[in-house]
Amino acid sequence: MTAAAAPTPTASAPTTQPIKQPTEQLQRVEISGTPSDEAKRRASTAAKIIIGREEIERFGDSSLGEVLKRLPGVTTGGRPGRGGDIRMRGMGGGYTQILVNGERMSPGFSLDQLPPDQVERIEVMRAPTAEFGARAVAGTINVVLREALAKRLNDWRFGLSAERGLLRPSIGWTRNDKLDDSGGAYNLTVNAQQSDRLDDVNSRTVTRNLLTQTDSLLTTTGQNAEQRSSINLNLRLQWRLGDGDSFSIQPFLVASKGNTDSRFVQLNDPVPSPLNPLPLNYFDRVQTLGESKFSMLRVNSQWQRRLDDSSRLDLRGGVGMAAMDSHSLRQEYVDGSAGPSRVQDDTTRNRDKSWSLNGKYSRQLANEHSLVGGLEGEGTQRDQNRVCLQNGLTCRGQLEFADDLAAATQRLAAYAQDEWAVGKQWSFYAGLRGETIATRSAAANYSVSNRASVWTPLLHGVWKFDEKSRDQIRASLTRSYRSPNLQDLIAQPTINSQYPCPDALPCGPNQVNYADRSGNPNLRPELATGIDIAYENYLSKGGILSANLFVRRISDLMRNITTLESVAYASVPRWVSRPQNIGNATTMGVELEAKFRLDEFIPEAWPVSMRSNLSLFRSKVDGIPGPNNKLDQQPYATANLGADYKLRSLPLSVGAGINWTPANTVQQTLLTEAHNSRKLVTDAFALWSINRDTQLRVSASNLTPLDYSSGSVITTTEQLITQNSGGRSYTQWQVRLELKV
Repeated sequence: MTAAAAPTPTASAPTTQPIKQPTEQLQRVEISGTPSDEAKRRASTAAKIIIGREEIERFGDSSLGEVLKRLPGVTTGGRPGRGGDIRMRGMGGGYTQILVNGERMSPGFSLDQLPPDQVERIEVMRAPTAEFGARAVAGTINVVLREALAKRLNDWRFGLSAERGLLRPSIGWTRNDKLDDSGGAYNLTVNAQQSDRLDDVNSRTVTRNLLTQTDSLLTTTGQNAEQRSSINLNLRLQWRLGDGDSFSIQPFLVASKGNTDSRFVQLNDPVPSPLNPLPLNYFDRVQTLGESKFSMLRVNSQWQRRLDDSSRLDLRGGVGMAAMDSHSLRQEYVDGSAGPSRVQDDTTRNRDKSWSLNGKYSRQLANEHSLVGGLEGEGTQRDQNRVCLQNGLTCRGQLEFADDLAAATQRLAAYAQDEWAVGKQWSFYAGLRGETIATRSAAANYSVSNRASVWTPLLHGVWKFDEKSRDQIRASLTRSYRSPNLQDLIAQPTINSQYPCPDALPCGPNQVNYADRSGNPNLRPELATGIDIAYENYLSKGGILSANLFVRRISDLMRNITTLESVAYASVPRWVSRPQNIGNATTMGVELEAKFRLDEFIPEAWPVSMRSNLSLFRSKVDGIPGPNNKLDQQPYATANLGADYKLRSLPLSVGAGINWTPANTVQQTLLTEAHNSRKLVTDAFALWSINRDTQLRVSASNLTPLDYSSGSVITTTEQLITQNSGGRSYTQWQVRLELKV
């Protein structure tokens, strides 16, 4: 469009002073070339939350767990400010499906090993879909690594964080550019970091003999020091082949090594005496030195083929290898003696291999109607070798243990889904997915295999109040499942180090709170039928108000059960913990979310971005007495409140957030009740834009550090055992310089 010419002033026009106009405050204008995260969320038929680069970078978090903890219904395990295992809807390990680029990673990989700098976006799906799989009773978190975008990037990040006086340097580099003029592009992201940690060891164990009504106290104090260095590399190469076709290949490398030094002392009350003799394998001081190495290489490739104007073929394949080596030297001492009373030298070598092959056909029909069908295959294999020496002799002695063992899983799946819109107000999604899972574990003295098939129908729907409405209602009816992990299927027992076996002899007795560990090759997957209903209101300035209600009915619930067993490796019965299918359970909850600009509701307010959510959970496990017969690790609530603001007078952005998880008590089995203290984590950041290409970010995690504790109460016919352990938490400070070169 050609702008109209301004009128030329007449030469004879008198000169006048300009009239002073009242000052007007300009409105902030935000321009985006791609749909916002809220727009993508609104357009999806299945419930989905999308976290983009801006939100990932906001607080300068050092782990993805710290990023995800601010989302509705997400909690993390471990100490405050440390990230930890990720749980949706408060449900423990295995209920949340964790994917990286739509693929499951090798055993031993944790999201905390992935720096946030390497992540392009995070997709959170509250209900399972046919394409992403149904191993998602609580939901799915798909982490998408950095992509080869059209714009050029050459970004450097230099960070230095500190906790408890220990420094953690880090460096990151992201390079994005064209490969050639034909449309090829690449993205290379490299991160390296050094991490030192120091944790206190404080625990108390009170054992009451119910027959004599006498108590004994075991107190453990000490420290655990860890040094760890790691490097992560993600490379994505992609080419446009013409006619809408494309090909990409993405290597992903993780490598880390660490050293630990754990030292603690044990005090017994009453002190051992002739009337109170020393227990078998008694010690009062322990030092354990450990070394570990982990490396993983995963290579994924994708070929997208345009068959005609309305249909496409998508083929994906991947192979992966992982190695995990560990060595520990445990030395136990008695009464301050110079030499150890027992030495255990343990070396473990794990090798994992994985593969995946997926094919998807999609066809776009008229009236926003699409059909998708696909086939998937996936396999993992673990080979483990362990060499254990006790006082120079093999830990096996006369025991029938095998040092070499193997476990493998294979999964085959087929799915079909149909997504269509009925008019401008209704959208539907119907899917059906069938999976067959075969597992096998073997050692020199046993071989066990198992096979299970699961069919999961899925139905999602969205209704808009009217064609132009920002309000809509979602509903989902789904079936999902949770499968056993490899380690739970391996039947090889692990002897508790507190009650080891004598040299070259069968084991003696142990205590219920120091049980041995064994797997169960006959575990069946859990099945869950779920209903989700949500109301969403998308605000004019990019925010959202939503309320989501969910219910899950779970069958064949898996849980670790500790029982007194007659085992081949002991002369007397020993307490052994192993996973078992124990029955059914029900969980439900409501998740409330409000993200908005403050001036959306208060016109005169500053444009402060507010983020808040509150989630309430309830669950009940059949067959376990109440009142706390809940799903393992599930609190009754979690909440977040945060705000950030970009100053107009200075090139400065500031923000803060509070994450709250209340104290939690769970009746795990008929014998064991477990509890955790509350977590209240306050984070803050300040971002100074020095110029267009340079930024300085200062952030703090866990600004209000609280003591953290966990424990259990175990009741048998003869004993009541109360355990508590924990320690202080600390603030982590970080300074990061971000450069665009």
